[in-house]
Formats: sequence, structure tokens, C-alpha cells
Amino acid sequence: MLDKKFSPERQTAFAARFEAQKIAFGPVVFQCVRYAWKRGMLQALADTGHSGLSVAEMAASGRWTEYALKVALESCLSAGVVSLRDGAYVLDKVGFCMLTDSITQVNLDFMHDVCYQGLFDLDRSLDAEQPLGLAALGEWPTLYQGLSALSEPAKGSWFAFDHHYSDTSFPEIFPDVFATAPRRIMDIGANTGKFASAALAYHAGVELHLVDLERQLAVADQTLTDAGVRERAHLHACDLLDDAAPLPAGMDLIWMSQFLSCFSEPAIASILRRVAQALGPNGQVLIMDTFWDRQQYDIAAYCLINTSPYFTAMASGNSKIYQSTDYIRLAQAAGLELLTTRDGIGYCHSLLRFGRAGAHSD
Repeated sequence: MLDKKFSPERQTAFAARFEAQKIAFGPVVFQCVRYAWKRGMLQALADTGHSGLSVAEMAASGRWTEYALKVALESCLSAGVVSLRDGAYVLDKVGFCMLTDSITQVNLDFMHDVCYQGLFDLDRSLDAEQPLGLAALGEWPTLYQGLSALSEPAKGSWFAFDHHYSDTSFPEIFPDVFATAPRRIMDIGANTGKFASAALAYHAGVELHLVDLERQLAVADQTLTDAGVRERAHLHACDLLDDAAPLPAGMDLIWMSQFLSCFSEPAIASILRRVAQALGPNGQVLIMDTFWDRQQYDIAAYCLINTSPYFTAMASGNSKIYQSTDYIRLAQAAGLELLTTRDGIGYCHSLLRFGRAGAHSD
């Protein structure tokens, strides 16, 4: 586990008080910076380079009023997004990130389009351990029942967020997936079928068993068909929250990517118990996820930790971004033992490989 330090070891009381105000006014800054980005103010400053533009010069274009410019850009100034030099606003380094850094843009869209309104009910959601903020998007028990029915821009921002983090890891993990020459692979939490399609294309002799909710499997079915690999795929509609719902047996490899973080610890324990039962004699389990305790940089841990409230208010009410030690503990209780760990996959993923306890000892 990597130690995380998110503030200087020595910080004055005055500096700490300033940081506290940044938290208090965080929602205001978020909306103002987003407005300046989405409405083109930041791009206009970028186009002028180091010379910058005054409020009057920007207003003369007719794109914004002086009032809107002053409110938005002054907030951007307070956040280090822009600087003010001799009456002209100039794009600063944070503003450059807003315009060019895809992770920043994906995170900001996700927080605004998916989470922002629902997070108002975070307190009630935490108390009840139910996603009470989800009502801002639709009337479903959890977000997962409504994913394919989300309206825009929430739907686009959710999938952009999900795929931006997961897709970068796929090219790196297929040697791990096929290291034991599996013939029957089960993808639990198949989502849109992107992993299954890529795995089937990677290895012509493998068959994939996709497990997910029926509505999600309908999307995966189309993905597999479009990729021309549908004949080697088997779809199993299953509500994993049903403790009695079995999984197809005899699997050489069971794959779960960014899946278990959608569930509470008791639900994860139930899923892992059924996963262990579904393994063939020498089968293994690969779990790829974003563990905040295994990040090299604090910036990654910060983003992951602060994704957990989304799970509380919007997704399930009782899941989160876990530490790797949580998964290992729950897997051991299900009769699985950790074989290997690999970090640094994609942006922030780690890969945990498990086998049946005692099955791989000499």
C-alpha cells in the first residue's frame, strides 16, 4: 500500500484556512470555470497567446456580456485558471489543462452532467445507503438499470468517463488474460461488450461468456454482432445482487473489470463466492480495478477517492472505490488466494490474479 499525503507536512494556520475556503466555495468555482470553458472564453484567451484580452475587448466580440465575463473570469482568476496582467486576462497553466487535458475534461463533464445535481442529496444517501440523488436522472433502483436509458448529456458523459479510464488498459492486459491459455472465459459485468469483442478478436480459439443485466446484454449483443464475433459469445442475463443466482460453471478464467466497485462489501463477498464455485479445476480470476491505495501519484488517488460519492448518491448507495486490501480480504473469505499483482496499467488500474486456495501450491 502506498502512503498518501494530500497536504504539506507543515502548513500554517492561515494557509489551512485558505484551503478550507476553497472547499467551501468549490461548487461556485466549478461552475464558473466550466462556464468559461464551455462558452469559449478560455479558448479565446488561448488564441491570443501571452498578450491576453481585456474584458472590454472580449465583450466587443458580442459573444459575451461584460457582466458574464467579469463574474466567470474573476472566479477563474481565483482558481489559477487565468492570470490578470495590466488589465488583460491571460490563460494560465490550469486553464491550459482545461483546454487540452482529456482526463480533466472527461472528469468535469462527468461531474456536471451525471453527478452534480444528485450530489445535493449525498447526506441523505449516506445516511440511508441508497442512491437518493439518482432521482435527478431518472426513476431506477440503481443507475445500472437505467444506463442505456439515460438522456443526454448524462449518457454520453457517463460512457465517456467509463471508457476513457478502461479503454487505455485493454491493449496492455491481453497477455495477462491469455497467460494460462484459457479456452472458456467469463466476463462478469460485460457492459457494452467492448472487452469481450476485443478478446475474441485477439484470440480466435476462445469463447466468451458475458454476464450482465438483460438490458446491458442487449447493447453487448449488438457490439459483438458489429464486430463479427457473435458466434463465439454466450450471453447470460443475471442480476448479481440476487444471492441465489448461479454463474455458468467450468470456467478457465473469470474476468471482472471496474465491476466489483459497483457493489457493497456484502454483495462483493457473495459474488466472489459464486465466482470461486464457477471456476474449472485450474481456473483463475482476474480482477482489474482502480484502487486508490495502489496509485503512484496523489493526483490519481485524489480523483479516485472523490469518485466514491458518485457511487453513493447516484449509482448504488453502498459501493465505492475500494482499497486493494478490501478485495484481497473478501476474496480470501470466498476461498481464493492472491497469486500476483500488477500495477500501472493504463491510467490508474491494477490487476489482481487469484486462484482457488491451495490449488496452485507445489
